[in-house]
Amino acid sequence: MSMTPEQAAWFRDTFTRLVDNVDQALLGKREVVGLVLSAMLAEGHVLLEDAPGTGKTSLAKAIAASVQGTSTRIQFTPDLLPSDVTGVTIYDQQNHRFEFHRGPVFASIVLADEINRASPKTQSALLEVMEESRVTVDGVAHEVGRPFLVIATQNPIEQSGTYKLPEAQLDRFMLKTSIGYPSLAVAERILAGAVDRNPSASLSPVITTGAVADMADLAASVHIDPAVARYAAQLVEATRASEATRLGVSVRGAISMMRVAKVYAASQGRHFVIPDDIKTLAVPVWAHRLVLDPEAEFSGTTAETVVQRALTSVEAPLARAAS
Repeated sequence: MSMTPEQAAWFRDTFTRLVDNVDQALLGKREVVGLVLSAMLAEGHVLLEDAPGTGKTSLAKAIAASVQGTSTRIQFTPDLLPSDVTGVTIYDQQNHRFEFHRGPVFASIVLADEINRASPKTQSALLEVMEESRVTVDGVAHEVGRPFLVIATQNPIEQSGTYKLPEAQLDRFMLKTSIGYPSLAVAERILAGAVDRNPSASLSPVITTGAVADMADLAASVHIDPAVARYAAQLVEATRASEATRLGVSVRGAISMMRVAKVYAASQGRHFVIPDDIKTLAVPVWAHRLVLDPEAEFSGTTAETVVQRALTSVEAPLARAAS
């Protein structure tokens, strides 16, 4: 059953209240907050490429507080082991049996800080849980529950002692964005309240984790017209055909667009997706998935440029409401 206009209105109002609540801890970043919440409700994950001290931890804690969830922060370092992330099975001598001790990945919101500082083996420990929302240890699967959102970060400036994320792992992130530094006016407000070191602690929950799962299920019922789906497919094909790319948007990337576009449309109070939703989300959902041709990259072409060229070259269909 497709989402009704009344359900879309409720979704928009609830989504707006979530953004308003998180914005109290992360001032002036409503667009970024909206993107991250959209990824959570589309049951995807986010990669933040930001300099230190821009509020990444505050964002994770504020979202967890807003949905009555839990949050953990994993500092990725070269000596971090996969079991430090997922958990480990330990033999209990008193009960004479093996017991699984959960790792920090078992939380509603997981902040994987500086993920590119860990070894590829440890980075890969996140792959199964990001894709399947479960961890398998010693052949036993352990569900992490809903909602489950991984917010991974990497420092774009300091590359010493880091391991570049492979394309297959980048493709697991639904979208990539950046918080960035605040404006002058917002910076003044932050400094005026600098005595509060943990602003998310004072946030009141907006909804429960169960309601988040219900919102995710409801967003999945948003209608996508075949013409809009065809438009997205043509854009994907345009990134693959571009002379500036060695690898265009994957099938997973196209599916991710459909999932997050449904959430975005519902957050705007619509029960159907329009081409402008695809346009708005194209760069954060697709740019990080492209592999550029070395010569094109050397000449100054960026992944964002390739996506924008695709948006310019492919004609969008006329928007129409679902019947």
